[in-house]
Amino acid sequence: MQVLDQFDALFPAVGAVVGRLAPEQLDLTTACTEFTVRGVLEHMIAGATTFSGAFRGGSPAPPADGDVLSRFGAAMADLRGAVGSAGALDRTIAAPFGEVSGDAFARFVVLDGLVHGWDLSTSTGYPYAPPAVLVEDVHAFAREAITPAMRDAGMFAEPTQPPADATPLEHLVALTGRVVTRNAA
Repeated sequence: MQVLDQFDALFPAVGAVVGRLAPEQLDLTTACTEFTVRGVLEHMIAGATTFSGAFRGGSPAPPADGDVLSRFGAAMADLRGAVGSAGALDRTIAAPFGEVSGDAFARFVVLDGLVHGWDLSTSTGYPYAPPAVLVEDVHAFAREAITPAMRDAGMFAEPTQPPADATPLEHLVALTGRVVTRNAA
């Protein structure tokens, strides 16, 4: 799957969860232990703002006004526009873990967004249905791209063991260090 297609598949899936969030859910804890729901959204918005500038070869735009729920969609749309801009995927990006091609960094951004969508979904109970081909492609990328140095730097925790009947998405999030638990029916 081309990385632009990954963005086009990811944002509606994550947006479906974010679009259902209510302000009183923003302080819920998530499987990303350092973030609440609000923290995940702030992290994604800050990343989108910073990375949009990098993909365009410039500086990040100033943060938009408003709460996280109202800023999320515009930040993701701007990021998608930046990734699709001329030369973005060929540009060298100064990522938090070193310089990489725009294409490789865009794939890390998709990985981050896909996993954080799961964080939001599991915290709120809202359904999250990213396309299977997206999950498969991102999981294949993550298996190769997540390095021990990234884990040592705290970018990813050590992998966990998902349940025996784990879904492909649960296998991916376990690879990133999330603990996959399910509520009893």
